[in-house]
Amino acid sequence: MLTTKARDVVRCCRLLANYSEEPGFTTRTFLSPPMRNVHAHLTPWMEASGMTVGVDHAGNLRGVYAASSPAAPRLFIGSHLDTVTHAGAFDGVIGVVLAVALIDLLGGQRLPFTIEVVGFSEEEGVRFGVPFIGSRALTGSLDEDLLGRRDAEGRSVADAIHDYGLDPSCVGQARANGDALGYVEFHIEQGPVLDNLGLPLGIVDAIVGQSRLAVAFSGAANHAGTTPMNARRDALAGAAEWIGAVEGLARDTPGLVGTVGQIRALPGAVNVIPGICETGLDVRHADDAVRSAAVASLVERARAIASRRGLDVQWDVRLEQPSTAMSPPLIAMLERAVAHSGFPVHHMSSGAGHDAMIMAGRMPAAMLFVRSPGGLSHHPDETVVEDDVAAALGAGRQFLEEVARSGRWPT
Repeated sequence: MLTTKARDVVRCCRLLANYSEEPGFTTRTFLSPPMRNVHAHLTPWMEASGMTVGVDHAGNLRGVYAASSPAAPRLFIGSHLDTVTHAGAFDGVIGVVLAVALIDLLGGQRLPFTIEVVGFSEEEGVRFGVPFIGSRALTGSLDEDLLGRRDAEGRSVADAIHDYGLDPSCVGQARANGDALGYVEFHIEQGPVLDNLGLPLGIVDAIVGQSRLAVAFSGAANHAGTTPMNARRDALAGAAEWIGAVEGLARDTPGLVGTVGQIRALPGAVNVIPGICETGLDVRHADDAVRSAAVASLVERARAIASRRGLDVQWDVRLEQPSTAMSPPLIAMLERAVAHSGFPVHHMSSGAGHDAMIMAGRMPAAMLFVRSPGGLSHHPDETVVEDDVAAALGAGRQFLEEVARSGRWPT
């Protein structure tokens, strides 16, 4: 049964990967048209498994599997349905599909708690530069500032919600009620640890903190052939020097990772000195103090480079997310579930951000990782092993059974 269901999960994820903004690649940003196809594909399966399904005003797909008692508390299980540019088929999506499969495995059995499956509308931050729009709505932290943020086409988050046929003035209705037991997220590891250890599953103890900044150097555009080297104010050259400093600091600081994953030079002609260079900085560390010190150092280095080169530099903090510990009681329950399923118990931290970071501010949260072969993620070749997915389903079923047997939620 688990093997067959695992095969269904993998097949569904690969099918959903075809719903994309780019032919030949999987790119699905916040409330883009392909998201409607994903909702339409998952909804009939969710309804057939016994859920009542709808889309909230932040674009989250939500399926409610009612408890045996109307007054029962609620367990949330979910992940995100959006992707990065040129993504793989499993990051985020497998957590939603696996949750639906878990409900399917119940075969109509009602538990003493309601289960709500959530397919978050946005986690990656690709379209608007700020992640976790969907989970922020569910936790009640999607504010007017974020609703006003604009994409490259000048459309705001509120516009995107409206364009999808939803009402941005009603996003407050997406907030979870006070009857929440907690949140559990299944996710591929997105790294090589489990694969190197030969393990199918990993229990997440904590998610590292992260900072995201937009950093822009500005100088003066001019003719590439007639402007002497000592008279140039080349914004791209300044940014390039700073990017090297980012890499150097990250290499020299244990546990720190620093990435400049976006760069845009303007006016963007081969024979014109770039007058503007826009970049994006991502810094992560398990210790918030180390991360904050690194960001301050990199901002100061940007200032110094700009000053020496006759440039201006501006930065905008897009995200300051502290490191987040997962709930110890939920971790203990996952330990028992994994062990009862016959697999080794392995604890680890997550270097990637997840909706669980946001949900943990509202309710107890936990995560179970599924091995990423080769540690590959955010890449079209990202994959999973069906036996590992079956292991996750088995552990998830044991987890639900333990909660049902206990008749209470540990605190």
